[in-house]
Amino acid sequence: MNAMGSFTANRLADRVRRVAAIAAQYTNQVDAENRVPREAVEALKIEKLLSVMVPVELGGEGATTAEIADACAILGTACGSSAMIFAMHQIKMSSLVEHGMGSEWHRDLMARICAEQLVMGSATTEAGIGGNLRNSICHVEVTGDRFKLDKAASCISYAEISDAIMVTSRAHKDAAPTDQVMTVVMKDQYSLERTHEWNVLGMRGTRSEGFMFRSEGDACQILPQPFAEIAAESMLAQAHILWGALWWGIAADACARAQSFIRSEARRNPGQTPVGAPHLVKALGHLQMIKSNLLVAIDQYEMAKRDHDYLQSVGYGVAINLLKVTTSETILEIINECMNVCGLPGYRMDTPYSLGRHLRDAHSAQLMISNDRVKLNVAGMLAMTKPDTSLLG
Repeated sequence: MNAMGSFTANRLADRVRRVAAIAAQYTNQVDAENRVPREAVEALKIEKLLSVMVPVELGGEGATTAEIADACAILGTACGSSAMIFAMHQIKMSSLVEHGMGSEWHRDLMARICAEQLVMGSATTEAGIGGNLRNSICHVEVTGDRFKLDKAASCISYAEISDAIMVTSRAHKDAAPTDQVMTVVMKDQYSLERTHEWNVLGMRGTRSEGFMFRSEGDACQILPQPFAEIAAESMLAQAHILWGALWWGIAADACARAQSFIRSEARRNPGQTPVGAPHLVKALGHLQMIKSNLLVAIDQYEMAKRDHDYLQSVGYGVAINLLKVTTSETILEIINECMNVCGLPGYRMDTPYSLGRHLRDAHSAQLMISNDRVKLNVAGMLAMTKPDTSLLG
């Protein structure tokens, strides 16, 4: 069944817009109170949006990457934290869908997610590895058909509302740091001891606190593929595309506020072009560039999923990593231009043109997988590939 056809009665975008309208009502409150956007998450459940990526045969809707990226963008225009929670949940779902279909336990979990609208969290970072998710210190200990896994997780976003957490670790106690697996652990199988609070500049509603994570469960909950394959074949591309889409949404809302300000100034002074108008032109040009990059990246990912060699290629790795770098850096330029359009009303926190939250949320983009780390990785890849000099190639 075609994914678009499954939405004919109640289009995905329409459902997401209803959630976005609710999220927008609470976004400043969420930011001020440094709390999870529970109202938006509940609305996601009511609209059954947490399971849209799951294949139809398991009760989902088989939504495409493009449709989910569009959902992230729509939510991003309303509340960056709500959009990030949705995006991170869907990134975890992509790993299940792409790598768990051959496992009865993971298929059953996906069916449960459809029926119960479970929230999937992630514990891929760890104290002592400097934010490098492709290394682990902890290991999973398998005895018979059971596992035990303890991890000093430096960051688990929205852990307090997660129904399950997908955890990376070394495959066994003698494994190399890069020999990793990913385990799905249900809420009644783990305990959390908070080690780091979450009091940050932006994205406050994600509540990305640190925890000592302790768990036990059935060995069949470990995904069968090595984490290296999961990261390369689903997680990396989905993360950079969906994050990029929600960041685009934040920047798009900043542009909408700046354009609204220009219109109000034009009405106040008929016949005069507002002084900040050239800044808006520049911002919209950058916004269009990001949109084009995202659409190309989505097409490339869909093509890569049909060509395993291309998906694993250095050229594709360079392209998808550069998407993250350019998007995360350009949105800050866009919001700064919008601030120049709006002036003091944009700088203030109590006007319809306020851009303070947008700017603070956007600054997180360069830090979520540090751009410096990404650039170092890309620099290493460039020595192994030819430069892309073909417009259509």
